[in-house]
Amino acid sequence: MNIQQMMQQAKAMQDKMQEMQERLADVEVEGASGGGLVKVVATCKGECRKIEIDPSLIKEDEKEVLEDLVKAALNDSKSKADAKLAEETSKMMQELGLPAGAQLPF
Repeated sequence: MNIQQMMQQAKAMQDKMQEMQERLADVEVEGASGGGLVKVVATCKGECRKIEIDPSLIKEDEKEVLEDLVKAALNDSKSKADAKLAEETSKMMQELGLPAGAQLPF
């Protein structure tokens, strides 16, 4: 493979990465904690779209527990978004005939 072909592949990779990021910006994932008592919906870019808290949790003396559960749900949704991004990146690289994790010049 010559340098021109490599640069063309790199440009194609950049274009596909941009397309994927735009597409995934609107893909939503759900994170949950406390056995589903707290749920968070976020985009694959990490934008929180929705938080659901089971009414049984809203008591004055459980404020700290509720805050911890919300934080855990947010972290769960972010982990799932990161996994989805990695999965889509791997698929795209395979389509381009590049090895997963290849270091590209950009």
